[in-house]
Amino acid sequence: MSTEAFEKSGARPRGLWWDAATALVALVGLTDAAYLTVEHMTGRSVRCMIVSGCDEVLQSSYATLAAGIPVAAVGALAYFAVFSLATLAAFGYGGARRLLAPLVAVMFLATLWFFYLQAFRIHAFCAYCLLSAAVTTTLTLLVFARRLTDSEKRLS
Repeated sequence: MSTEAFEKSGARPRGLWWDAATALVALVGLTDAAYLTVEHMTGRSVRCMIVSGCDEVLQSSYATLAAGIPVAAVGALAYFAVFSLATLAAFGYGGARRLLAPLVAVMFLATLWFFYLQAFRIHAFCAYCLLSAAVTTTLTLLVFARRLTDSEKRLS
């Protein structure tokens, strides 16, 4: 697609980079959360190679919502939504880009809550949960850096 086509569609090549990076990072989170969901639903124990607290975290009462829904499944849905919105934004849908910031902000707040639970309630850490925290933090930085660069362009 040419630069002119990007301009007409409402996306710019630099904006495309931000959206593509956001979508790719969200895929990492989706893969992680989907793996944890499948392992939870099948009752298998997750292999933890970096830290030893995966079982304590993933078998705690904080790992499921009402009706036994794994928290990881909600995470997978959230990552899928971020991936979808970033992909739509890359194709010039401005409304999708506007929805990214509040979604990622809620995900970041949830990440802080789950980190708190691991550190101070469960007293164990899960490598997959820490990966998810890193992914969500990266998404937060990408989305808000994109908003800052867009704001600076409008001011100049």
